Amino acid sequence: MNRRDVIAGGFAALALPTAGRALSADTARAMVGDLVTDVNAVIASGASEDAMIAEFARVFDRYSDVATIARYCLGVDARDKSAVQMSRFTDAFRGYIARKYGRRFREFIGGEITVEEAAPLKSWISVQTTVRLRGRAPLRMDFHVSDRSGQHRFFNFIIEGVNMLLTERAEIGAILDREGGNFDALIDALKG
Repeated sequence: MNRRDVIAGGFAALALPTAGRALSADTARAMVGDLVTDVNAVIASGASEDAMIAEFARVFDRYSDVATIARYCLGVDARDKSAVQMSRFTDAFRGYIARKYGRRFREFIGGEITVEEAAPLKSWISVQTTVRLRGRAPLRMDFHVSDRSGQHRFFNFIIEGVNMLLTERAEIGAILDREGGNFDALIDALKG
């Protein structure tokens, strides 16, 4: 072996994912397990709605790829936005999602979310959970987990076939249309 072979081999080894960092069904399932544990704790806390929403915002930040979700939900309008504009939008979007879904999670009080199974799907891992609410049939909720951001994060969830990314993309587009395409007005609307 010569020096060039050693250097090339070293760069090739750096490019390969390591077992500790590689996204697998087990790592995705474990991440969603931690997410579910945190969500169940918030639901069971008995805190006020405002406190629960604030905690859901922290959970959302901890376990989701917020920037990817926000960019996708803004759609083609994200292409011509500066980094500062996208940062402002992402912050407003984060609060909007926390309020919207945090209020919905109040319906889960007395219920439980359990992690079932995980399997590769396209370039990510789909982790299936079951949501059991009092007085209702169990619901299926799938989290899509990726490591594209450099960390294991969910970027979508689907509840009984309803895709959060597609739903929020349509909602953000409708708000932007209602605001006459004014990006700053969209941000203000998301801040509620």
